[in-house]
Amino acid sequence: MITISNLEKVYRTEEVETKALNKVSFVINEGEFVAIMGPSGCGKSTLLNILGLLDQPDGGSFQFLGQEIATFSERQRAELRKKNIGFVFQSFNLIDELTVFENVELPLIYLGVSAAERKQKVEAVLEKMQIMHRRNHFPQQLSGGQQQRVAVARAVIQKPRLILADEPTGNLDSSNGNEVMELLTDLNENGTTVIMVTHSEHDARYAHRILRLLDGEVVLENIKEQFSGV
Repeated sequence: MITISNLEKVYRTEEVETKALNKVSFVINEGEFVAIMGPSGCGKSTLLNILGLLDQPDGGSFQFLGQEIATFSERQRAELRKKNIGFVFQSFNLIDELTVFENVELPLIYLGVSAAERKQKVEAVLEKMQIMHRRNHFPQQLSGGQQQRVAVARAVIQKPRLILADEPTGNLDSSNGNEVMELLTDLNENGTTVIMVTHSEHDARYAHRILRLLDGEVVLENIKEQFSGV
């Protein structure tokens, strides 16, 4: 699904040049669950933004679904992102003025799906995420775990091939965090590729393998067999 070769990203100011990614290379196959770990400032968020087609690299190759993305325009990236990628964020990123139903429905509106089909799809995913009883509530009326369930529902409503999760349990207690990790695992077991940035060794154990970054470079890769379970 994804092939990264010698990827580079540099941030420049008048006085300082910071290499956020330094010749990063790896492959992610369709259907994998991969965790990206490393200390703050190591390049995790930069890498996730590039993988999510939200930013462009300054060098190297990025192939997504067999296409070279590094030279794509913003419009081309947006079209590919809209059809293939769902995002789950630490801060949920729900719209306070919209109900649960309306938040989950939003990606389908952008895709031009009819109202009748939107209703059917949203109700189905809310049932799956066990949040249907909150469909008419607003985000601030929900617990953190419920908000993240809504965020996951919104991310998967268009059945993306790839889910990018940025610290998905970072604002949750351990019980709600485990529920979210089980949701991501279930999605992965049903065929969705999942790439997750996390500081949590516990959460990383749900992944098939772990890429560890340091100073913009991949320094270590662990496979799941090295762990004793979650």
